[in-house]
Amino acid sequence: MDSKVRLLTKAVTWQVAGFCSMLLIGFIFTGSVAAGGGIAITGSVVGFVSYFVHELAWSKVAWGVSGR
Repeated sequence: MDSKVRLLTKAVTWQVAGFCSMLLIGFIFTGSVAAGGGIAITGSVVGFVSYFVHELAWSKVAWGVSGR
C-alpha cells in the first residue's frame, strides 16, 4: 500500500502532466499560450470536480465490494 505522501505526489504529478498536455493541445488548436492556458486550467478544474463527483457516486454503490 502506498503512503499518503506517495499518493499525494502521484496525484500532483498526474495533474501537472495533464495540465501540460492540455496546454499544448490548446496551444496547437488556438496558436495562443493564453488561450491554451485557459483551456488547460478549465480542463483541470472540470476534471477534478468530475472525478470527485464520480468517486462520491461510486462510494454509494455496494456492487463489487466485499465485506459490505
